[in-house]
Formats: sequence, C-alpha cells, structure tokens
Amino acid sequence: MVETQHAVTSIDPVWDQITAEAQEAVATQPLMGGLIHACILHHTSLEKALSYRIAAKLSSNEMSMMVLREIVDDAFAKSPAIVEAARADLMAIYDRDPACHRLLQPVLYFKGYQAVQAYRVSHFLWTEGQEDLAYFFQMRTSEIFGIDIHPGAKVGQGIMIDHAHSIVIGETAVVGNNVSMLHSVTLGGTGKEEEDRHPKIADGVLIGAGAKVLGNIKVGRCSRIAAGSVVLNEVPECTTVAGVPAKIVGEAGCDQPAVNMDQVVPCGSGK
Repeated sequence: MVETQHAVTSIDPVWDQITAEAQEAVATQPLMGGLIHACILHHTSLEKALSYRIAAKLSSNEMSMMVLREIVDDAFAKSPAIVEAARADLMAIYDRDPACHRLLQPVLYFKGYQAVQAYRVSHFLWTEGQEDLAYFFQMRTSEIFGIDIHPGAKVGQGIMIDHAHSIVIGETAVVGNNVSMLHSVTLGGTGKEEEDRHPKIADGVLIGAGAKVLGNIKVGRCSRIAAGSVVLNEVPECTTVAGVPAKIVGEAGCDQPAVNMDQVVPCGSGK
C-alpha cells in the first residue's frame, strides 16, 4: 500500500531533514524522482521508509516484497529498539564518513547501512525463535549486499561500516556501541568448535580494512586494529594493534578512535 505524507508538521527532526533532502534531490535531478518518491516521500517516518527499502532489496521469487515488508513492520512495531539503533547508525555514518553529505544517502545508497538494518530484523526473528526466517534474511542480505552477519550475533548501535564489502560476523560475536569498521573485516572462529567461538568487540573500537579477528577473544574499548591485521589474542583497551599476527604497537592515539577514523597515525591529542 502506498502511503501519503500527513499535512501536519512532523516532530521528528531527523525524518524532516531526510524528506527535505529528498525534495531537493527531486527538484534538481528529476530522473531520480521515481526512486526517491517510492523510497522516501511516499512514507511518513524513517521506520516506514526503512521497511520499504529492506523489503525491496531482499525480495525475490521466493519471498515477495509485500510479505517481507509485513515481517519488517512487525519487527519494528514489537521492538522499537531496532528503530532507535537504525537512527544511531544513521547519525554515526553522517558524522564519521567524509563521503556522506546528507542523511538521505545511507538510506538510499549505502549498503553497509542497509545491510545492518536487515541484520537487525534477522536478529529479532532469531530471538523470537523464527530461525528459518532469520536465516532467509541472512542469506538474502549476503546475496544482495555482500555482507554476512549471522542473525545470532549481537551488534550494538552507532555502527558505521564503510564500503562494507565482504564483512563477515559470526554467530557468537558481540559488537559494542559506536564501533567503526571498514570493508573485508572478519569476526570469525578458529576451527570447528560449536560453543562461544567468536570475538567480543567492546565499545568505541575502530577495525581497519581487511582485519581478521579470530576466536573467542576480547577487544578492549576504544582500541584500534590496523588494516590487514590478524588478531588472535586479547587486545587491551585504548591500544593499537597491527601485524600478522597482531601485536601491540602503541596507544590508540585518541579517546574515540571509532569516531576520529584515523587509521594511520595517532589521532588528536590523546597520545
């Protein structure tokens, strides 16, 4: 069913900004009008727009867009925390990604953002005992976005995954709040063990491109993992690790490496 915007003034500044950006985009680039109206301007809230976007992306001959949208809407209604996390993720990308100039961009174009929101629905389904449906969401998210997050994984909010290609997060992995990671990151196991076997990433961690964190190990808060590293041992908080295998090479360089996004040199004054 197509929704129409209410005439009343919204009290949601985030959604107001997104719709204003959408209207400007349509005015300046009319050929985008169909997409932007379908994805943004026909909806009354961020959660309605997200349910449409997720369903449109994941639908196939095996599962229709209408059915998927009903599933997503139900998840949002039963777990408002999903929508709260989606907003935090959106603001994290807007704040940290220098390529993101509008709130509109992640909702329409950024597969990292869209894939994480699809994961959040799959995790809700997993916790509700609907494992096969959760696996379907995982499968389609992997096929469409190239990102494989097991629905059993626990991921916090304020997550920024830049570029996002080839991300793998295992079943028993835990990712805290305000974590940033780049493409080709793996949070994986080390063998065939079936119990708690994946990394535990604390709040505020920055994980560089191509880094592999393997096994049931803890990565301390506000630490930094250099690009291409293979992490096999616990990482103390507020440190930088690098290498294969990764070793401590210094302090994190700043109080919030996941926000500063500096992967090369100490970021800021917190040396």
